Amino acid sequence: MSERVRVMLSEQEVDKRIQEIGEQISRDYEGKQVHLVCVLKGGSFFMCELAKRISVPVSLDFMSVSSYGSETKSSGVVRIVKDLDEPLKDKDVIVVEDIVDSGRTLSYLLAMLQDRGPKSLRLCTLLDKPDRRVIDVHVDYTGFQIPDEFVVGYGLDYDQRYRNLPYIGVVEFD
Repeated sequence: MSERVRVMLSEQEVDKRIQEIGEQISRDYEGKQVHLVCVLKGGSFFMCELAKRISVPVSLDFMSVSSYGSETKSSGVVRIVKDLDEPLKDKDVIVVEDIVDSGRTLSYLLAMLQDRGPKSLRLCTLLDKPDRRVIDVHVDYTGFQIPDEFVVGYGLDYDQRYRNLPYIGVVEFD
């Protein structure tokens, strides 16, 4: 079976929307510092571009959680592969994710991070698939709502491929 990638959101559309989100976060956190927590690996491309567009002071940390393995659907079992390097106590935290679909992973992750005592905790995602939601998760900053298609690019992968595409594409199988 072979696959091809069809463009869903162009590089220009993605870049423009990230700029808008960065401006909104800058307004919302005026006079404060924001601590961005990237969910690896997919969120790294988005977080780096977003951080460049936020005008208030920014600090960064990374964590890796897994509920997929090599499958295209979530297993529902969440495990922490890499935890944060810094405490969250009394910080204004924004979790930066590449995509929100079922909500299982993020629901677990947000509850765990809330227990660490941040001053505030918000969620920012490049892509949101509300049609796939199994557990309700409140998203504070959304790049794009997309239909239930398997997407790659801008950090999102299919079997570790296509992360480096500068746009969001849909994987179509022959």
